[in-house]
Amino acid sequence: MGEPQEAARELRRTCSGEMNGVKFVGALVDSHTGDGLYYEGPEFDVVWEEATKLDVPIYIHPTWPSEQLSATYQSRYIPDRVNVSILGFGFGWHSDVATHILRLYAGGVFDRFPTLKIVIGHMGEMIPFMLQRIQRVSSQWGRERSFLDVWNNNMWLTTSGNWSLDPLACILRNTKRDRIMYSVDYPFAKSTDGLKWLEELEESGMVNEEELEGIRWKNAAKLLKLDLGSVSHDA
Repeated sequence: MGEPQEAARELRRTCSGEMNGVKFVGALVDSHTGDGLYYEGPEFDVVWEEATKLDVPIYIHPTWPSEQLSATYQSRYIPDRVNVSILGFGFGWHSDVATHILRLYAGGVFDRFPTLKIVIGHMGEMIPFMLQRIQRVSSQWGRERSFLDVWNNNMWLTTSGNWSLDPLACILRNTKRDRIMYSVDYPFAKSTDGLKWLEELEESGMVNEEELEGIRWKNAAKLLKLDLGSVSHDA
């Protein structure tokens, strides 16, 4: 993403079937460049335009904080390993992706590309819990569409290792259920724990059978346009 024009070309090459019949179903990118640059600026429009032309989703995945963020948030009173955890997988990764989504919205990316499909992980990277407040505050930002409209029509989220029913309880109250997708988070979380979570979800009664199957695999198959008609339920 540090070279947006090249990123757009690579997206087209991999997702258009030009690679001897091999066709990707989307792309995963870090939540900022190595220099700490986010993607709401006009120089990145070439990527978003290509994604909408191809009608493929872009997964914005957490990455390590930039040097500037590290210098700002690190504490000399906390062990390095704890600083790393706070800035990374313990909290910072997720707040960073949430901030990025707000920047994309505030920067007008979803106004310019109303059919853009974005995926975020870890039960929505904190946004569902703050959704009502974000909607209220962002209504003053002068965008054509409301943040809630973007959340309902442009965003998908995955579980990706956040194995708890508590955040899902929040999500089920404010997020379309066909936008929720199960995923693992190897090697950061054990896939066996993900299976246990699915079993807990089934036993909880929080979703019906159709919604459970959607979360398990059908929502992802629809988004990624995967033909799984010949795959058995036990496969």
